[in-house]
Amino acid sequence: MENKTAATPFTGYQKFVVFILAFTQFSVILDFMIMSPMGDILMKSLGLQTSQFGLAVSAYAFSAGISGLLTAGFADRFDRKKLLLFFYSGFIIGTILCGIANSYWMLMAARIVTGLFGGVIGSISLAIVADLFDIHHRGRVMGFVQMGFGASQVLGIPIGLYMANLWGWHAPFLMVAALAAAVLLLIILKLQPITQHLKLQQDKNAFTHLWHTMRNPEYGIGFAATALLSIGGFMMMPFGSAFAINNLKITENQLPLLFMVAGISTLIIMPLVGKLSDKIDKFRLYAIACIWMIVIVVIYTNLAETPLWLVMIFNVMMMMGIMSRMVPSSALTTGIPEMKDRGAYMSINSSLQQIAGGMAAAVGGMIVVQKTKTSPLEHYSTLGYVTAIITAISIFMIYRVSQLVKKKLAEKVV
Repeated sequence: MENKTAATPFTGYQKFVVFILAFTQFSVILDFMIMSPMGDILMKSLGLQTSQFGLAVSAYAFSAGISGLLTAGFADRFDRKKLLLFFYSGFIIGTILCGIANSYWMLMAARIVTGLFGGVIGSISLAIVADLFDIHHRGRVMGFVQMGFGASQVLGIPIGLYMANLWGWHAPFLMVAALAAAVLLLIILKLQPITQHLKLQQDKNAFTHLWHTMRNPEYGIGFAATALLSIGGFMMMPFGSAFAINNLKITENQLPLLFMVAGISTLIIMPLVGKLSDKIDKFRLYAIACIWMIVIVVIYTNLAETPLWLVMIFNVMMMMGIMSRMVPSSALTTGIPEMKDRGAYMSINSSLQQIAGGMAAAVGGMIVVQKTKTSPLEHYSTLGYVTAIITAISIFMIYRVSQLVKKKLAEKVV
């Protein structure tokens, strides 16, 4: 899927769209990601077991998955700007509720509300990207939009951890809500309506549209590939900070620096991988990244007490693998649906991603054991092996996606 037009410069408005979607993703990802580095703080502050914390992470994912399925049938029946505004506003309210929660059950309820709205935002953003950019430029766009992941680690997570250590674990959620409110204002003022897909609608009601999208066998290939990607990522992530502190003997003061270094590497890697995925075969890039990730994950999850500098190197290498999978896989899966089905497809895809990730986090919480608040995590290496196996299987699934997209390109469908 090489393409010589990949270097075509974007217009000023296209750059704004990429910028605003990147910041939207930054705030949503930060809201979700902040739970992982605060895992040690939350488990000690609220007296949680690893299984309870795994469920707290899963609560967001499960509610996001349910929300995506419920809204999928309506996703192509409205202006995408209006959908983005509605769900982003709800996400801000949910995040504020997290910031004022004072018990485990209140936090769980707040995470469910946040997930109901926040979980749909990513799918809306991907539909907007697919509507405004052709597949030969989507790698570059995905590289920048998904920089929100790295930016959340460089800026958000270290600042959030600092605020949590200084003012308590509520403060980072209130910080995210304030940032998101500023982004919401920009969307209201600057983003143009996105309505081209409305002219192509054939289904008379939302449920028919949802059913037709779900039963499409080609779309099912993309759904399965996305679910496998999520399981591989979510299983290890919630317990990363607890593993670093209790097993690798990284201090709480060193943790923000660890996340910052990994995040900076992501900010460098993502645009490069985005450009590269528009120049070479996206599946080949994905397969190489998976093999790299498998090797690093297996080594990292078996480490004992390790110097900070070496932990940083492993985290950077792990981010290289994870991020180099995300960009080409996202660009490929957006090439599967037709424009009239994109909103529904992305919503269902996001739902399966969240539900699969939620199940993985919950299962991970049952596999990993911590006998006391300060004892090392046990069986974390098991999560590494399971992640490696699932990652290997995902290579085959993304290969099927790649072949399908190439077929559609040949037929001039994408």
